[in-house]
Amino acid sequence: MLQLLGDQLIGSPRLALFELVKNAYDADADEVVITFHNVGTTKAKITIRDNGQGMSLQTIEDVWLVPGHDHREKDREKNVRSPKYGRLPLGEKGVGRFAVHKLGDRIRLVTRAEGEAECIVDFDWDVLLEKTYLAEAEITVRERTPQVFKTGTGTLIEISRLRSADWTRGEVRDLYRQVTSIASPFGDRIGDFDVRLEVPEHPEWLSTLPGVEQLLEKAPYTFEFDFDGRRLHYRYEFRGIPRLKLNKRVVERDEIHFQIPPGEEPDVLDPSDEPRPRRRGRIAADEETLAGIGPVSGRFYIFDRDKKILPLYGDTRFLERYLDQNGGVRVYRDGVRVYNYGEPSDDWLGLDLRRVNEPAKRLSRNITVGVVDLSLAESYALQEKTNREGFVETEAYQRLKRIVLGALTILQVERNIDKEHIRQVTGEPSGTSEGIEGPLAELRRLARANRVDKILEPAIHKIETDYAILRENFARSGVSNAGLAVIFHEVERGVRVLTGAINDPDFDIESLREQAGQLQGLLETSTQLLRNTTRKSGSLRDIVRTARDLSLLRFRLHGIKLTCPALEEDGPDATAVFSSGLVLGALTNLIDNAVHWVKVRHPNADDRRIYVNVFPDFEGGPAIIVADNGPGFLDDPATIVSPFFTRRPGGSGLGLYFANLVMDLNEGHLVFPAAEQADVPEAFDGAVVALVFGRH
Repeated sequence: MLQLLGDQLIGSPRLALFELVKNAYDADADEVVITFHNVGTTKAKITIRDNGQGMSLQTIEDVWLVPGHDHREKDREKNVRSPKYGRLPLGEKGVGRFAVHKLGDRIRLVTRAEGEAECIVDFDWDVLLEKTYLAEAEITVRERTPQVFKTGTGTLIEISRLRSADWTRGEVRDLYRQVTSIASPFGDRIGDFDVRLEVPEHPEWLSTLPGVEQLLEKAPYTFEFDFDGRRLHYRYEFRGIPRLKLNKRVVERDEIHFQIPPGEEPDVLDPSDEPRPRRRGRIAADEETLAGIGPVSGRFYIFDRDKKILPLYGDTRFLERYLDQNGGVRVYRDGVRVYNYGEPSDDWLGLDLRRVNEPAKRLSRNITVGVVDLSLAESYALQEKTNREGFVETEAYQRLKRIVLGALTILQVERNIDKEHIRQVTGEPSGTSEGIEGPLAELRRLARANRVDKILEPAIHKIETDYAILRENFARSGVSNAGLAVIFHEVERGVRVLTGAINDPDFDIESLREQAGQLQGLLETSTQLLRNTTRKSGSLRDIVRTARDLSLLRFRLHGIKLTCPALEEDGPDATAVFSSGLVLGALTNLIDNAVHWVKVRHPNADDRRIYVNVFPDFEGGPAIIVADNGPGFLDDPATIVSPFFTRRPGGSGLGLYFANLVMDLNEGHLVFPAAEQADVPEAFDGAVVALVFGRH
């Protein structure tokens, strides 16, 4: 059993050494030296020496030799900290010390505590495994006059008859990367903790490794954030690209409305142990989101591996190799790394998967070097797995992921602004759309689960068919990728609205039919982007009424109060010439944005308000006004109407671009007036947008 704990529980020899380094941290050491002796020979051995507290004879007998001893866990629960650096112990399960048995069959422990004799413990697994019972497997622990630790305290572990003969140059360099990453670059939360790796017979193996700071200086984009549940502070910097004439840019803000991806959170199981329906998670983080996690900080360095950009930094192959080995997002608690987040095989945030769908917008691990920092005392709801490979994937862990992804969304937004400037300089094209294959498959699955598949399948099939025809026709017409994307985005959004409606436990089949019909209508009218000849005179009040009716379900689900003077008796109206299908799509986009942003600012549904009205005498022509009491716009109009720009996690960045394009096609304008210009009541102090139609 003891051998299995070391051999099977610890995933790899490198992870075993990582565990021994963590033990040195718990012992209040500030220096750990790992030395490989006689590598590649039968006399090979590994030594790990630290200058921590060491152990007395009693500690060895009563703690170190007792499997599963929980003294570390009790110390953490009681907030008992180490005497020198005030560290909380990382260990909690009492099995990390058996990592030595993953490495070799003969182990010698030499240790000395303050005021005590030096102690020696010898293990020989060949001898121990001959015994049937633990009581027969004797281990000699003896004291002696200090010979290794003549001054000071510490622990030396010597491991020989190594089980792995694969300690090659590459393996040792990978180990160096791992053990030297154990301390966070966030500063002196834990006191000094220096880890060194030495190979006396092959010093050249490590001499050519570059300093991390030197490489990180090459990152064109940097981002830092910290979130305490009440306030999000972040700082983004674009440092520029060598030999490209681009302005450097710094954005630093404090936000009280921190968006995170909504996700889904399971409810508590009922008495019959059957899971209840899943509910949508909140889209704005607060102190409740950090329960059991504590404050979260992060620092990210983002590189550009574009074939026109990377060569400008010099040693291309070396930088790419570094990013391949070190790319990803690591997690630290009290400045000590939680393995294996950030390893080449780990994509705990799903960055690469997200980038597959939107390569022009998203970050991926092979361009990202990032760290997330947590407090060990306050992140008590995050429990490390017994095999030391990350946290148990509890609800608290899912909240942590959403917090980090919310911060990365901000980084992506700011980076995409500068990426667009780079594309303009280098002549690279912008990104493209996602497609509806995935959303349609999910829609069909939910329809079957809710037993409405026979009712909806004809409409779903027609949407799928018309979408394919429309895509082919647009491709033949030579319309730009951005023009294609806005139409396809509208279809994708419509499919997702249908999916959300089916997820509503109080969904109404007639409402589903109506929304499916509207989606089909959008497909049928979308071809007007190719032949803009079907505009006719119509009532703006009628368009507002239709948009209101389509949104009633969403208003009810999210507790949003709508104020719409145009639909009251004798409310204002105006006539304009426009394509009703496209204008309806533009207006529902504006309403969709407003719904999202009032939810961000107001977690309490009682405070969410949206205003829609017709303004017959707006400057430039009659207008439809949409306002809300969300957080308002952060960016200038030219930026927010550009394709693929969004500050909304998971958003496509095409809603306002579509609305702007629709108004251009209808000889009108999309404008962002001040509230007083549009006679918007004071209660609606967020975003204000106007669809302004030309006078006829």
